[in-house]
Amino acid sequence: MKNYLSEFPSYGSLIKEMQGFSFPKYREANGHIHTPYSFSAFSDMDTIFKMASDEKIAALGINDFFVTDGYDAFCEGCLKNNVFPLFNIEFIGLLKEEQKKGIRINDPNNPGRVYFSGKGLDYPFHTGLIQKMQLKSVIKESQVQIKAMISKLNKLTEPENPSLSLSYETIKKRFAHDLVRERHIAKALRVLAVENFSTPEEQLHFIETLYGGKKSKNGMSDTSALENEIRSNLLKSGGAAFVEEDASSFLELKKIIKIIIKAGGIPCYPVLLDDPSGKCTEFETDPEKLYTSLTKLGIECIELIPGRNDFNILKGFVEFFHNKGFIITFGTEHNAPQMIPLTVSARGSKPLDDSLKTIAWEGACIIAAHQYLRADGRQGYVLPDGTHCVEQKNDLKNLGQLVIEYFLNKRQHETGN
Repeated sequence: MKNYLSEFPSYGSLIKEMQGFSFPKYREANGHIHTPYSFSAFSDMDTIFKMASDEKIAALGINDFFVTDGYDAFCEGCLKNNVFPLFNIEFIGLLKEEQKKGIRINDPNNPGRVYFSGKGLDYPFHTGLIQKMQLKSVIKESQVQIKAMISKLNKLTEPENPSLSLSYETIKKRFAHDLVRERHIAKALRVLAVENFSTPEEQLHFIETLYGGKKSKNGMSDTSALENEIRSNLLKSGGAAFVEEDASSFLELKKIIKIIIKAGGIPCYPVLLDDPSGKCTEFETDPEKLYTSLTKLGIECIELIPGRNDFNILKGFVEFFHNKGFIITFGTEHNAPQMIPLTVSARGSKPLDDSLKTIAWEGACIIAAHQYLRADGRQGYVLPDGTHCVEQKNDLKNLGQLVIEYFLNKRQHETGN
C-alpha cells in the first residue's frame, strides 16, 4: 500500500487549510497495542477499530513483536475508522554485561533481557539488507524454540491419550498468522481439552494431569486466566514443556537500534516501572541513573503501559522524564488473552489526569510529525547517525497535532464518521 501521508499538503498548506479550527489540549491516544499478527487479546482487526471508535481513540499504534505483517490491514482499518495510525515494532534483545551481573532491565524474571520498541517506522516497512537478514534470523530461531515446546507438550499428552497432539502447522493456521508464540500454544492446549473432553471437569482434569497433578487455580470458564496459567505452569522456566531460548534468538540492543533507525523509526525504551509491591528492576530503580543509561545509548524516547503501574509512581516518573525532554508515549499492550479497554488508565483502572494525557498526546503528535516528514522524504526526528532533533521537539509537537487534526477532519468529511 502507498503511504497516505505522502499525499498530504505541505506544512504551509496545512496551516492554511486548518485556519479557523480549534484544537483540543489533548485527545485519547494509545501508542502500543499488539494485533493478531503476533499475539493479541483481539481475535480480529475489526474488533480493534470497533473499540477505538467507541472509545474515541484519535491515534493508535500497532506494536507487534518482530513483524510488520499487520501494517497494511492496520492502516486500512485506521483510514476507514478515522483513527490516526502509528507504525511501531517491538523486539526482545539482550544486554550481555547486565545479564552477567544479574541486573534485570524491563523483564522482571530474566536478567539482561530487554524489550525494545521502534516508533514511527516508515510505511511501507523497509530496512537495510543486513538488518533484514538479522531480523529473519531472530524470527526463525524463535520458531525453532516454539516447535521444540510443542514437541515437549506432545510427550506429556501422549501417555494420557495417544490420539491427542498439537502441531505447529495447525496452531499457526487456527490461532496465528506467520508468527507462533507461547500464548498461541497455551490457547491451542486449552482448545484441545475443550474439543476432546465432554465436561469441564474432564477438560480440567486433563490439563491438571499435564501440570503433574498440580491443581488449577482457575476453572475452564475463565479462558484468559486459564491460558495464562497454562503458560506459567508449562511453558515458562521450570515448566515441563519449557525450552530455553538459544542465545541467537536475541539481538544485541545496539543492533536492534540500528534496525529501527534504518527502518525510519525512533528508538524507544519500554519502561516496566513498579510491580504491585512497589518495586522496580535494578535497571529502573533510580530515574536519574536510568536517564543517564538511556542517553548514553542514544535513547530519548520512552513508553509506559500505565495499567501495570501505581498512579502516583507513574506520575512522578513521567514528569521527571518529561522535564528531561524525552518523548513519552502510553499504551495498553493487549498482549494477553484478557480484553481490557483501549483507553489508557493506571493500575486498578484509575483514570489518568489531564497532565499525563497531555504528555502522552504530545508524544503521539511528535511521532505523527516524524511519520509525516519521512513520508515526504525528509529526515524527521532521528538523523542518519541516530542523533535526535531535540531542539525541534516543540515544533514537531505542533506539526504533529496539525497533521493529526487535518487527518481527522479530512477522514470525517470523506467517511461521514
